[in-house]
Amino acid sequence: MSDHLEPHRNHDADITSVPFEKVAQPGPKSFFAQLQGFWVTFVTQFKKVNTVEYPEVKEPTAERFHGRHQLNRHPDGLEKCIGCELCAWACPADAIYVEGANNSPDNQMSPGERYGKVYQINYLRCIFCGLCIEACPTRALTMTNEYELADSTRGKLIFEKEDLLAPLRAGMLQPPHPMYPGMNDTNYYNGEVHAAHPSQEQK
Repeated sequence: MSDHLEPHRNHDADITSVPFEKVAQPGPKSFFAQLQGFWVTFVTQFKKVNTVEYPEVKEPTAERFHGRHQLNRHPDGLEKCIGCELCAWACPADAIYVEGANNSPDNQMSPGERYGKVYQINYLRCIFCGLCIEACPTRALTMTNEYELADSTRGKLIFEKEDLLAPLRAGMLQPPHPMYPGMNDTNYYNGEVHAAHPSQEQK
């Protein structure tokens, strides 16, 4: 019974009966031939490129492009950030860290009671989704068109408040300074302050 179940085997075949061809395996090229290849690469570096692309030519970004963040100011120079931390809570990548502090008459950094004392954005984590912008109640945080964020070390991609603050424009004063005379935080948020008042300047 076991004889007719045993698979058929060809006992006559061996490895010498399989046809084969010898493959040519030349050794490495001579040093002169290799040098010719390197010379072509070296000379090409100094030729004028036929196609001009980035970074020589930078395409304009889309109208609502999500680039680097910016912390905005009111027209008199006070910061719009009130340290509420809503942007940090809204961030799905946990890329934002905010530490709020109280304003005082000698240290008025923003309208109202609080300001963002510490503000960090970790661009190693940020996915540029823009949810932090939607969460901000004072429009303190917006996104610019800047997208060149590569750097040489990881630490340089953690932006501090000083890196994110918008520059001072005409009519602005560097805080801390008092709020505009006769105005409160509601006036600021309604856009009724258009420039700094002489009394706001620190003596």
